[in-house]
Amino acid sequence: MSSADDRRTVGAGVRNGGVTVKEFTQKVNHSHPSLNKSLEGDIQAFLTDEDQLHTYDDLTKVNPVNPTTVLKCLQARYSVKVFYTHAGCTLVALNPFQPVPDLYSVDIMKKYHCAPQPQELKPHVFIVAEEAYRNVQGQLEPVNQSLVVSGESGAGKTWTSRCLMKYYATVAAASSVVETQNVVERTEKRVLDSNPIMEAFGNACTVRNNNSSRFGKYIQLQLDRCQLLVGASVQTYLLEKTRVACQPANERNFHIFYQMMKGATDEQHDEWKMAHDQCFVWLPNSGKDIEEDCFHETVEAMIHLGITAERQRQIFRILAGILQMGNVSFSSSMDESQPCHLDEQSKDFLLRAAGLLQVPAEELQTCLRVRTLKAGKHSVHKPCSQAECSVRRDCLAKVIYAQLFEWLVKFINSSICADSSAWCNFIGVLDVYGFERFQINSLEQLCINYANEKLQQHFVAHYLRAQQEEYMSEGLDWSFVKYQDNQSCLDLIEGSPLSVFSLLNEESRLNRASDANTLRVRLEKELCENANISWNKLSNVPHFTVAHYAGNVNYQIEGMVEKNKDPVPLELISLLQKSDNALLHQIFTDKETERMTTKGPSKVTVVSKFKNSLESLMKILHATTPHYIRCIKPNPDCRPQTFKKEEVITQLEACGIVETIHISAAGFPIRIPFKGFMQRYGLLVKCTKSVSHSVDCETDSENIQQDVKKLLSVVLQTHLSSDKPSELVHCGRTKVFLTQKMLDFLEVQRKKILSQSAFFIQCCWRRYQRHRRHTHRHSATLIQAAVRSWLVRKKVRRWNRAAGIIQNSWKKWRALLKSVAEAELDDAKDLVEEGALVSNPVIRERGSVQLSSIQEPVTVRGWPMGLALASAPSVTVSLTATGFQKMISVMTSLNLPSRKGEYKVETNQYTQELASIRAQPKGSVKLHYQRSPLLYADRQPDLKSDVTGFNEILLEKTL
Repeated sequence: MSSADDRRTVGAGVRNGGVTVKEFTQKVNHSHPSLNKSLEGDIQAFLTDEDQLHTYDDLTKVNPVNPTTVLKCLQARYSVKVFYTHAGCTLVALNPFQPVPDLYSVDIMKKYHCAPQPQELKPHVFIVAEEAYRNVQGQLEPVNQSLVVSGESGAGKTWTSRCLMKYYATVAAASSVVETQNVVERTEKRVLDSNPIMEAFGNACTVRNNNSSRFGKYIQLQLDRCQLLVGASVQTYLLEKTRVACQPANERNFHIFYQMMKGATDEQHDEWKMAHDQCFVWLPNSGKDIEEDCFHETVEAMIHLGITAERQRQIFRILAGILQMGNVSFSSSMDESQPCHLDEQSKDFLLRAAGLLQVPAEELQTCLRVRTLKAGKHSVHKPCSQAECSVRRDCLAKVIYAQLFEWLVKFINSSICADSSAWCNFIGVLDVYGFERFQINSLEQLCINYANEKLQQHFVAHYLRAQQEEYMSEGLDWSFVKYQDNQSCLDLIEGSPLSVFSLLNEESRLNRASDANTLRVRLEKELCENANISWNKLSNVPHFTVAHYAGNVNYQIEGMVEKNKDPVPLELISLLQKSDNALLHQIFTDKETERMTTKGPSKVTVVSKFKNSLESLMKILHATTPHYIRCIKPNPDCRPQTFKKEEVITQLEACGIVETIHISAAGFPIRIPFKGFMQRYGLLVKCTKSVSHSVDCETDSENIQQDVKKLLSVVLQTHLSSDKPSELVHCGRTKVFLTQKMLDFLEVQRKKILSQSAFFIQCCWRRYQRHRRHTHRHSATLIQAAVRSWLVRKKVRRWNRAAGIIQNSWKKWRALLKSVAEAELDDAKDLVEEGALVSNPVIRERGSVQLSSIQEPVTVRGWPMGLALASAPSVTVSLTATGFQKMISVMTSLNLPSRKGEYKVETNQYTQELASIRAQPKGSVKLHYQRSPLLYADRQPDLKSDVTGFNEILLEKTL
C-alpha cells in the first residue's frame, strides 16, 4: 500500500511514547477548543478499554466521535498490523512502510471478489475496488466509477493505485473462452507493464518519499459488457520537468537516469559514452540505492508494450545526451560582444551530447551561447550572458525530456487502449502528487497543492456539503454538521477576475523582464482582502503564504514568472528538428505541426494549461461515482513501527475524516430515485405472501411516492419489524434514502425472490423437458415397434417363401431319388441283359452264393454314415456274367464279420469307393454295383452313429 519505496509494514505497536491517556486527551483538547468538558467523561470511558480499540473496523461505531477517539483507534489498529479502517464512505489507509506480502496476494483478491458481502470482511482496499466493480456490473445501475486516492507525499498513493490496477487486472480477466482469455491476459500484462515505465520516467526520490510521483495520472480501466478488462488509457498532468536540470537538496533526479547508470551493460555504457565512475551534475545522491533502481524491469516492460530494440536505443541515447549536457558549464567572456567561453572539459561534454542527440555540435554550441532576436524581417544574433546560457541549456534538457515523456504516454495509450466500440464502461484510478510543503516552495508546489485543493473540494462538494443539502431539501430531519470548506482558498488561487493565477498570467504575458518584488506588491494590493493569503513583512525574500486545507505553505516568488512562461527558443526547436535521431526528429516535427495548427493565443502559460487539464479531470470525476481512499503517513521519516500522533492528527483534520464519520454515522449514504427503487424492489411486494397491499411498479410520477411508502411499509412490517425504520430508511420527496444495512437487506431479499423465481422457472422447464422426453420416448417406442413388426413380417414372409421353395425342391429331389432307387431295384431288363451274357449254366450256378443265417448285425459302409442292417436269414448275391471280381467287391463292401473262421473276404478293392445297400433286407437283397446314385461312399463310417437325415430316408421299404 505504499509506493515502491513504501512497501513497508509495522511490527510492534507504539505505546504513545510514554504519554498517558489523560495527558493525551488534555493535549488534544487544548489544541481543539471545540472539545468541551462534557465529552471528557465519555472519552475517558471509551479509551479505558484499550485492548478492544483495535476491533473497531468502522470508525462510525466509535462513540463519541472526535479526533481523540479516532486517533486512538487508528493507533491501536496500527500497533496490531491492521492498516485499513472504514470511516463512513472513506477508507483510511495507514502506510506500513515495510512489505506485507500476504496482504495483497491473489488468494486475498479472490476472497474479496467471491465474497457475497465483501463489507462483512476485514477492511481492505480490495473492498473499495470490489464495490466499484459491482456498481459497474449494475447493482443499481451501471455507472462509470472513479477511485480517488489522496494523501500527502509518502502516504502510499502510488502503491495503493498499483494494487487497485492489479486487482482489476486479476478479477476482470476471468473468462472461460480460451481466445478471450488470451486477449485479456495480454491486455492485463500491458496495463500492468505501463506502471514501471511511468514510474521510471515520472517518479523521483524526495526527502518525503523514495518513489514520489512527480506528475499526476488518471488511469481509465476499460471494461466490456461482460465486465472483462479490454484496455486502458492514461491521462497525465503537469510533469515536474524542472527536476531534470534542478534537483532540490537531498533529492534525486528521475529514476530512469539512475537505472541507466547502475543497470546498463558495458556495451551500453560505451555506446552512451558514460563511464561507470563518471559523475554527472544532474545526478545527485547517486550513491543511494533504492528499490526503484531496476533497469531490467523497465526494459522488460518496454518490450512487452511493443517498444522495439531500435526505439529503446534511441530513447536511451537521448537520455544519455541530456546527462552529458548537464556537465557543460559556461564562463563569461571578457568582451560582452563575444559568446561565453567553454573549457576543454565542457567542450568534450558538449561534443558527447551532440553525438548522442545526433545534432551538429557547432550548431548546438551556437544555439546555447547566442540568441536570435527578430527585428522586423531581419534577425539579430546576440551573445548570451553566462546565466542566460545556463538557462538555455536547462531549457533544452527540460523540453527534450518533457516531449519524450509525452511521447511515451501516447505510445502506451496506443498500445493498451481499446477501440471505443469494444468497451462500454470504465473504472478510473486517480493518483496525483500529494500535498507538499518544503523549505523552498515554488510554482511546482503551488500547482500540486492547487490540485489537492481541487480534489478536497470535490470531496467536500460531493459528500460533506451536497449530501447534507440534499437531506434538507428532501425533508429529512437533519442537523447540519459543520465542516471545513476550502472554497475560499480555491478562489484565492484560481478565482476570477483576480487571483494568484490570473496575476501570474498577466505578469507572464508582459514583454519585459519579471521582477519578484513588483509581483509581490501587486499580489498584496489585489488580494489582501482574502484571509487565506498572508505575508511576512520581516522577510527580505519576496514570498506569499497560502492557508491550504492541509496547512500553511510559504511560496517564493523569485523565478515563478519565468517558470510560468516556460519559454523555448525557436532556434532550439529548429535544431532538434534537424536531428538524425529518428525519435527526436519525429517528436519535434509533430510538435511544430501541432503548434502551427493550434488556434488561439500563442503564449499558453503553465498554470493555464494545468488549470484546463485539471478542470477536464474534475468533469470526469463529477460524471462518475466516486470512491475515496485516504492514505495517511504515520511518521515523516518513513520508518516502520512508528506512529506520530501529531503527524496523523494533522492529516485527519486536513481531509475532514472526523466530519465524514459524523455524516456517515447519522446519514444515509445510498440515495435512489423513486422510479428506480420501484423498478428494482417492487417485486418484494408482489412475491410476499399474505399481504393485502397492492403496489403498481409502473405507476405515474404523481402516485409513485405513495407506492414507495407502501412498499417500504410492507417490507419493514414483514421482515424488519424489530428494528427502528427511521434508522434504516427514509422516504424523501423524490428519492429513497437508505443505510448500507438496509440496502444489503433489500438486495438479499431481492436475490432470494429471484432465486425462488429462477427455481420455479427451472422446475417448470425441467417438468416440460421431462414430459417432452417421455413423449418423444413413447413415440419412438411406437415407431420402433411398428418398424420391427414390419421387419418381422417381412422376414417371416421371406422365410415362408424360402421354405416353400426348399420344400418344393426337396419334394422334387425326393421323388427323383425314389424313382432312381426303384429303377435300380426293379429294373429286370437290366438283369436280363446281363444274365444273357452268362451263357454257361455252370458258371451261373457257381455265381450264386448262399450265406448261412447270421445272428449279428451286418455292417454296410456307405455315405454319409454307416447303416446298421437288421439280421437277415440269408443274403443272396446275384452275379452277372461280368465275373467273380464284382461279386468279391460287393462282399468286401459288406465287411461281414467272420464267425468261427468259416469265411473271410479280403480283396485289393477293399479301399476303393463302393456303393451301399439302399434298403432294409427282409428277404433277398439285390446289390447292384454299377448304377448306384451314391457316388462317394464312406469307406469306414462310425459304427455307433445314429441313423439320421438322408440315410433315414434311404432305409424306407422298397419291397
